[in-house]
Amino acid sequence: MLRLVKEGIVKMAISVESEVAALEALMERYSDKPMSIADACLVRLSERFSDCLLFTLDKDFQHYRRHGRRLIPLLTP
Repeated sequence: MLRLVKEGIVKMAISVESEVAALEALMERYSDKPMSIADACLVRLSERFSDCLLFTLDKDFQHYRRHGRRLIPLLTP
């Protein structure tokens, strides 16, 4: 995966540096879980790309919400 990123084939849709405040807010909101930075990035991406469908095996995503109260569309096995 890193090779694909380095070669420009795969592009990252989030810049952690520019999203620090939003990621911190998400991680504070879900501090009772606790939310990892990877989970926070996925929630934030779902906020930025409203037509997303998130594939995950992580049960915590059933509890996470985007924009505070909106369900994140999930594809789970």
